[in-house]
Amino acid sequence: MAGLEGERPTESAAGGGSGGVSRSGAGVTVVIPTFNERENIGGLLAAVRGVLPEARLLVVDDQSPDGTAEAVRQCRLADGGVEVLVRARREGLGPAYLEGFRQALAAGAHAVIQMDADFSHRPEHLPGLLAALLAGADLVLGSRYAPGGATAGWPWTRRLTSRLGSRYAAFVLRLGVRDVTGGFRCWRAPLLARVVAKPLHLRQFGFQIEMVYRARLLGAAIREVPIVFPDRRVGRSKMRFGIALEALAGVWRLRWAPRSTLVS
Repeated sequence: MAGLEGERPTESAAGGGSGGVSRSGAGVTVVIPTFNERENIGGLLAAVRGVLPEARLLVVDDQSPDGTAEAVRQCRLADGGVEVLVRARREGLGPAYLEGFRQALAAGAHAVIQMDADFSHRPEHLPGLLAALLAGADLVLGSRYAPGGATAGWPWTRRLTSRLGSRYAAFVLRLGVRDVTGGFRCWRAPLLARVVAKPLHLRQFGFQIEMVYRARLLGAAIREVPIVFPDRRVGRSKMRFGIALEALAGVWRLRWAPRSTLVS
């Protein structure tokens, strides 16, 4: 496992209840995976810090050739709550998130938020996600398709594909939520620890579906909070046809997988 730069010791063990979480972000780790996000990451970290002044901000970088990790180190000079984990090699979104989750849990986080670095996940929505967790949810989904949610700046083809894909996965897996494929989420730490305890079947964006499915199998209280999801500010989307196909085909792997291979 790659070394974590700037890790701070904590007294608590992995997991924990929501008693250690506050609206200001105390007890919360925000995990942000990056690959070639140098142009976005400084502004994103500052914006997150503005709404969650006490949170730990953990950037998981996949050896970005554009110097993203160095940009995060520069941010850390002004904000000791910013940390960067540089992975040994690029393996994609799912493995990057999982390594970040495990580091967050090992450091004693009571809650873990996952979000992208490209401003498609708006920092101003973070307090709403955290409030839903504090109100009793185990998993809060930032939802584009809940009442009040929306996408902005997307062509109609992308909107249709995304909405139908989410409905398809929710139907096949009987999830009972509207936005299955989104990656803006807030987890209660004990639930997250159980969800990632066994190797995931899917990688890339398919892992987002699998994580919700595992949470549902565990009987988690899942709540959707509406968000507005704009197109990224800088750079190009990393979504590709093959990634989307893996996610949609993978739901049947999950549907027929023995429960014992998913959760215990």
